[in-house]
Amino acid sequence: MRFMLAMLIFVPISIALHFMHVAEGWIFLTASLAIVPLAGFMGTATEELAKCLGPGIGGLLNATFGNATELIICIVAVQSGQIEVVKASMIGSIIGNVLLVLGLSVLLGGVKHKMQIFNKDVAQSHATMLALAVVGLLVPALFVRAKGITETAADPHISALSMGVAGVMMVLYVGSLVFSLRTHENLFRGGEEEGHDPPEWSRKKAMIVLLVATIFVALESELLVHSIEPVLAQWHIGKLFLGVILLPIIGNAAEHSTAVMMAMKNKMDISFNIAISSSTQIAMFVIPLIIFVSPLLGHPVTILFSNYELISITSAAGIGVLISMDGKSHWLEGAQLLAVYVIVGLAFYFITG
Repeated sequence: MRFMLAMLIFVPISIALHFMHVAEGWIFLTASLAIVPLAGFMGTATEELAKCLGPGIGGLLNATFGNATELIICIVAVQSGQIEVVKASMIGSIIGNVLLVLGLSVLLGGVKHKMQIFNKDVAQSHATMLALAVVGLLVPALFVRAKGITETAADPHISALSMGVAGVMMVLYVGSLVFSLRTHENLFRGGEEEGHDPPEWSRKKAMIVLLVATIFVALESELLVHSIEPVLAQWHIGKLFLGVILLPIIGNAAEHSTAVMMAMKNKMDISFNIAISSSTQIAMFVIPLIIFVSPLLGHPVTILFSNYELISITSAAGIGVLISMDGKSHWLEGAQLLAVYVIVGLAFYFITG
């Protein structure tokens, strides 16, 4: 908490640099560093509010606002017409959670505890949802490219396809919430009981922190997004690398640290839930929501992602399913997840830049 408080210094610094009209690279860097603690406070406030509201409403709150930082950044970027960056960052959030977050958690937890056990049924349920989400992203692109249709949101067929698939994915996501929070909550509660603590904040404090952090995340996102084009030219990197690798690390930094800490405390169920359920939420809630909201922002987003992005997410989901199959993990599996992430990162940096 002290570290996050110290990092808040980058909020006024980034705003000051913006009004001083310094190089955009510095604004991008300081805005990125400012978002890290703000995202952390948003996550902490959401968790504290969830504890105050009880397991049912609290679980729903976590399930809908768990990726609020990424959602805000995406909405601001869509409004600015950065569609390619938005799509890349959503895919990057998914593969970052599965490969980087889970990889670090399994590696460091495995080094400390040698062999760790987690609820195989719950893990497979999350992994199956992620695999279904990949199908929802993969099939439309394959069909459209096989048919040779122009991939533009102006095409009514593409627009209808995007809305239809997004609707199906969102309905299935709601179904998964009913399954985990209502009809089979005992199955999901088992692995998390040991990590349940009473609230440390009052409901009023949690709501105020959440509101203030959300406002400043939106402000910093504006600074971040408006500095993207100059940064791409100054740093000689591509939009796909920026979106898939850099932006997700910024938005998920606080979540990364929580998952790793839980793994090192031998609470692998919580780490696995943070990594995989967050990826599922991005794929089946955030992406469909962006597709529905984007026409209102003047820049429609389709369900069609690039081949690079689809290959990456398919690889991440595949190895994520394999890791979850036996209900056990060790440090080598973490190293394998991280190796795939590095390979993907290198490919995006050298080939798509």
